[in-house]
Amino acid sequence: MGIYIYNKEQIKRIENACLIAASVLDEIETIIGAGVSTHEIDTLARSAIRKSGASPAFLGYKGFPAAVCTSINEVVVHGIPSRDTRLKSGDIIGIDIGVYYKDYYGDTARSYAIGSVGEDIESLLNVTRESLYRGIEKAVAGNRVSDVSHAVEAHVTRFGFAPVEEFVGHGIGKNLHEEPSIPNFGDAGKGPRIREGMVFAIEPMINAGGRDVEVLGDGWTVITRDRRFSAHFEHTVAIVDGKAQILTSGKNFN
Repeated sequence: MGIYIYNKEQIKRIENACLIAASVLDEIETIIGAGVSTHEIDTLARSAIRKSGASPAFLGYKGFPAAVCTSINEVVVHGIPSRDTRLKSGDIIGIDIGVYYKDYYGDTARSYAIGSVGEDIESLLNVTRESLYRGIEKAVAGNRVSDVSHAVEAHVTRFGFAPVEEFVGHGIGKNLHEEPSIPNFGDAGKGPRIREGMVFAIEPMINAGGRDVEVLGDGWTVITRDRRFSAHFEHTVAIVDGKAQILTSGKNFN
């Protein structure tokens, strides 16, 4: 599969899916807190997505059993919601959501602290979020894909954090996952050249400790090998008029 180039009408349709995803995360934010189960988060997401006339893109994708990924503490990505898993003060949770709407996909993720988490984890959350925008700044026509990757890694390593290497961002639009891959590490000046009309999901997954991860026996849940915390933020962006336009803006995440 090559890299799709989307026209402005198609980008608008991708944005419509993205805005639904962002609005559902906004709604989820209103219930997140100690005592809430990840099953309750998933139930709200399913309902909100369908009220918008869309479908949960992750539900059933390669067998994934939920509408959202709920990744707590040392879980990097692909955490599976459960009735038995309730948030508690001191946790962090990454919530990743994908939406399919009128033939196009949108994808976004945010991480949250539950109560007080300490300065080191607050720093992990802030730096991971900042690295997303450092990457987006480099997503301009004429740059290379690895310019985005390098910007993310350069920012987080300054603070002693480490990007995950096994899981990366991606193109998105007609399909949930398209070319090119968007790693969160690497040298600048390499990979495909960024062009007008490309659409990417840029998603730093950043560990407080080492880069290494492992997948649990359920085949989905990715955790840090050293069991230290990990954070995840993601925006879908389109290259419009030469620079990245964020398509997944929400009330508190733009």
